[in-house]
Amino acid sequence: MTLEERVKVIPLGGLGEVGKNMTVFEYGEDIIIVDVGLGFPTDDMPGVDLVIPDITYLLDKLSRVKAIFLTHGHEDHIGSLPYLLPQLGLQIPLYCTRLTAGLIQVKLRERKLVESVQLNIIVPEDVIQAGAFKVEFFRVAHSIPDGVGLAITTPAGIIVHTGDFKFDQTPVDGKVTEFGKLAEIGRRGVLLLMSDCVHVESPGMTPSEAVVTQTFDQIFREAEGRIIVATFASLISRVQQVLDTSYRYGRKVATVGRSLENNVAMARDLGYLDLPENTLIKVGEAVKYNPLELAFVVTGSQGEPMAVLNRIANREHKALSIQPGDTVIISATPIPGNETAVGRIINSLVRQGANVVYSAIQRVHVSGHASQEELKLMLNFTRPRYVMPIHGEPRHLALYSRLAQELGISSDNIFIMDNGKVGEFGPNFGGITGSVPAGPIYVDGATVGDIGEVVIKDRQLLSRDGILMVVLVADKESGALAGPVDVVSRGFVYMRESGELMDYVKRRVEEQFGQNEDLLADQTLTIRRVKEFVGDLLYAQTKRRPVVTPVVMRI
Repeated sequence: MTLEERVKVIPLGGLGEVGKNMTVFEYGEDIIIVDVGLGFPTDDMPGVDLVIPDITYLLDKLSRVKAIFLTHGHEDHIGSLPYLLPQLGLQIPLYCTRLTAGLIQVKLRERKLVESVQLNIIVPEDVIQAGAFKVEFFRVAHSIPDGVGLAITTPAGIIVHTGDFKFDQTPVDGKVTEFGKLAEIGRRGVLLLMSDCVHVESPGMTPSEAVVTQTFDQIFREAEGRIIVATFASLISRVQQVLDTSYRYGRKVATVGRSLENNVAMARDLGYLDLPENTLIKVGEAVKYNPLELAFVVTGSQGEPMAVLNRIANREHKALSIQPGDTVIISATPIPGNETAVGRIINSLVRQGANVVYSAIQRVHVSGHASQEELKLMLNFTRPRYVMPIHGEPRHLALYSRLAQELGISSDNIFIMDNGKVGEFGPNFGGITGSVPAGPIYVDGATVGDIGEVVIKDRQLLSRDGILMVVLVADKESGALAGPVDVVSRGFVYMRESGELMDYVKRRVEEQFGQNEDLLADQTLTIRRVKEFVGDLLYAQTKRRPVVTPVVMRI
């Protein structure tokens, strides 16, 4: 067997984490990419807006990239496209379903990229040949319409990539996962199954989206005032449920949040939203109606700082503020890392008098991902030689491995991968053969990739213990200390109570560095010595370590 009969599978995101899903498939000189998602920052990433995959591995191979396939329209699968497409090359063809294409166009239009991109709309019956890869599609039920999984035929064998899926028999759009097609693909022989596993901790089957409709019906029936529903901007199915329930109870609906408004307009134009007559209004028209006639759909279900719900919670939104009798529904489960931010919003809304309903107390959200019995069904349908769980944290990947072994799959044929690991698979081989760069790339405002781990660590220190600047003035001729040392502190100790400590630091620095020292002979060394000296002083006095920033000035 030659190496050319193996296909490489290289996850650049989505392994050991929830978010920024992106996988590279490589056979010979041909490459395809599946999904280009983003991740949300966790609490230990101060100042970071988004996290995107590292594509260093691809930058010298761009001419070999034949296509990008997108499984569905959620941010963790398409959100990095505006940031990475200019680097990957706008000429690379993209393939996705109609709603996914619409959501991508909304994002690219904001970056003035939409006219430059080759966006090709597929239906599940299509077959795309991209170099050595023949890609077929199968419809999957998820929490957003128009999701697909992929069956990727290569000279080494067939790879099934499930995308995000569950086996919902009553989805909002009425389109169920294609069991028959999966079984037919399985009969052909599947080399590798790459399966969504983020909901593997849940036994049984994932509840249907119809459960949310029933819960909404109860809440809308009993609500004594306005209803505000927070959800993902791309969760078109949830918007449809709010529209339908509002219509039944005589409520008008306003969408609030630019991304949500753009997505709703797009979905309506493409026919993915069925608008009950005279139900959708502009937020400015809400003043015409009494509270029992109003419902709002807003962004911010994950506690995002600039989203509508957070601004309402902080009393900063121009159009919406909490009124007595309001019911707020957070129709989402916090992504790992966002729990604290969401909890803070809930507490603020409750303090303002809102009745807040969230997934921990009522079924206002169900997962779009397969539970244990559905994951077993996928394994039984596809009957793969090798298995690679994807879209999960380490605990999810490990638990999925145990589940697969219960069905008789050898542990030697189950691959728990990390981002950047290179898996190679063929008829008689499966193994991890190398690694490529795959660390997180941070987006901070308009800055992409300029913030590394050192900056993040500095921000963590600043947020925890503050900063202290030590200013020394040196004679430009002799390098000797030429004036009193100045100390400026922010976020370290309350200045009114810190006079003694600051005076102590100044005195000790002057004693240490004022005795025949040439501060300018090696300024880098001077700065390091001052930093270490002051850091040790402060820790001895306070047991805290602020960021110490020495400054040496010449006069």
